Amino acid sequence: MTEKDVKIEVSWKRVLQDEFGKGYFTKLREFVKGEYQHAIVYPAPKNIFRAFDLCPFDKVEVVILGQDPYHGPQQANGLCFAVSEGVPLPPSLQNIFKELSADCSLPFEALAKKGGSLEDWAKQGVLLLNATLTVRARTAGSHQGKGWEEFTDAVIRKLSEEREHLVFILWGNYAKQKGAHIDRTKHLVIESAHPSPFSATKFFGSKPFSKTNAYLVEHNKKPIDWL
Repeated sequence: MTEKDVKIEVSWKRVLQDEFGKGYFTKLREFVKGEYQHAIVYPAPKNIFRAFDLCPFDKVEVVILGQDPYHGPQQANGLCFAVSEGVPLPPSLQNIFKELSADCSLPFEALAKKGGSLEDWAKQGVLLLNATLTVRARTAGSHQGKGWEEFTDAVIRKLSEEREHLVFILWGNYAKQKGAHIDRTKHLVIESAHPSPFSATKFFGSKPFSKTNAYLVEHNKKPIDWL
């Protein structure tokens, strides 16, 4: 398998072309292909690389890292923590919006009414990246340890090495492990508890959104319009 077999935005295909030819990715591709043939898998195949398609390599300013796609019907849309249009907000996303509301003085009702697709964030340069890009229906973690983590490690390394003054937002211990691949002398890393209901009390008050915009402005970049 070569990079020609992978349908991903052209700038990412250039940056990641070496990964697509490696043995682990060949095994991963065959595993994922078999899963889609024999099980219900999320997101839809066309959305596996949607985070990259909406946010080209040279446009990335912020990386928010998730774990798995949602494993419930009609939820996963290829962007971490996001859900498809019209789908009720999952608890983690509700807590993200609550923190955003408090952090940036935005009305929670307006955030909730806008919905959870998060496409506007992605188009502004927020790479909404899951560590694992696919999952079996109703089986959290089912595609972990199959190669996706190695691939997303490479994504983070490339961003760290080839870009400057990015913001990496790592929520929870799983995401924090990815921090080992980030050069903290040239990028801002914001770490906190995960926004899930199990750890939200430690997540609230972490102010990741205002910290992100302050850093971007400090480095002559356009702040993110979170609303």
